[in-house]
Amino acid sequence: MLFKRVVPLLCCIILLAFLSCQNAKDGKVQNGMMTDMDSSASCSPRSRANQLAARTLERQSIILSNGARVTNETDTANWPEKPWPSQMVWIPAGNFRMGGIGKDARPDEFPLHDVSVDGFWMDQTEVTNEAFKKFVQEKKFITTAEVKPDWEELKKQLPPGTPKPDEALLVPGSLVFTPTSGPVDLSDFSQWWRWEPGANWKHPNGGKESIQNTTQLDQHPVVQVSWFDAVSFAGSQGKRLPTEAEWEYAARGGKDGNIYGWGNDEPNTNNIKANIWQGQFPFKNSQEDGFVFTAPVGFYKPNAYGLYDMMGNVWEWCNDWYRPSTYAEAAKNNSTINPKGPPSSYDPEEPFTPKKVVRGGSFLCNKVYCASYRPSARMKTSPDSGESHTGFRCVMSDADWRKVREKHL
Repeated sequence: MLFKRVVPLLCCIILLAFLSCQNAKDGKVQNGMMTDMDSSASCSPRSRANQLAARTLERQSIILSNGARVTNETDTANWPEKPWPSQMVWIPAGNFRMGGIGKDARPDEFPLHDVSVDGFWMDQTEVTNEAFKKFVQEKKFITTAEVKPDWEELKKQLPPGTPKPDEALLVPGSLVFTPTSGPVDLSDFSQWWRWEPGANWKHPNGGKESIQNTTQLDQHPVVQVSWFDAVSFAGSQGKRLPTEAEWEYAARGGKDGNIYGWGNDEPNTNNIKANIWQGQFPFKNSQEDGFVFTAPVGFYKPNAYGLYDMMGNVWEWCNDWYRPSTYAEAAKNNSTINPKGPPSSYDPEEPFTPKKVVRGGSFLCNKVYCASYRPSARMKTSPDSGESHTGFRCVMSDADWRKVREKHL
């Protein structure tokens, strides 16, 4: 049932409320600027540098028969036979060294271990608002964030004895990023995340205006979608979510051993490689990349496989359950050929809440906060959670593509 999907998300609400109360008791002041605008709606015009870079990329782009836009760095000679699935690129089978590289790597990115994956097709970009709109209209789909949560289900995911939240909180909604008015303690994320009734994929940052009624943000990645929403969309296309191993392998673009998806040069105000947070997080975004929230998909240069925005813009759901010990267990059990992840989740920070892996970082990632615009960076989110910085892309095997094509002939 749909209400089961919202359980861990409300856990987060209660935890945020608890942290807020604790901060108040400790004398801390929470600062947040309320806005009635949707996420992405206030993105700034492109900077001059990005306009020039985009024009240069457009001149160098090659449009393939399936609509994918690649550069001459992408080798299509060994792709499966045509026709190819629309706007997907082929990720060839191969081996790579999976895990943390560089000083920003975290404990759950270790140990480094060798992994083999079969070839697969991957969406060239994150799923857009336009594509999700079409899916919702055709399937009459209702997302997790649009469903009222049920306390009887919710409390199963909370520590025993947790008091029931106020009924005013038990309404459809989601978690929304809100810039603070000044510097804050970066260990207290409740200062820049708020529960917003009515927030969902149509209203990513709350507010009354719906992106469903405009084409202005059609080419931005859809956000405020839960793992369940992403799985439903993928299934409707004959696709699935990538495994964590497939995602990291694809994000590296065949360049094993690099810190970032593009190489080892750290992104900064003079080296803009992806849509991440410039300036002082979480209160001042200097917008050197031209964006406050999401950027249109495909805005930055693709990697060698032809994939856009694998670093930054929005976090992307993977199929795997999260455990900090995943890599150690995989190495011990020698399960490094097409690994599917652990059979269940465990996060010691929130042991009652099952979580799925998200990858790639987002427009909120910053050097002083999460620095997760790296192929190896792992993060975890409850599968019912919709957030203003989380989206997804899909994959499929070539065999599955042939089946889908045959079904529609």
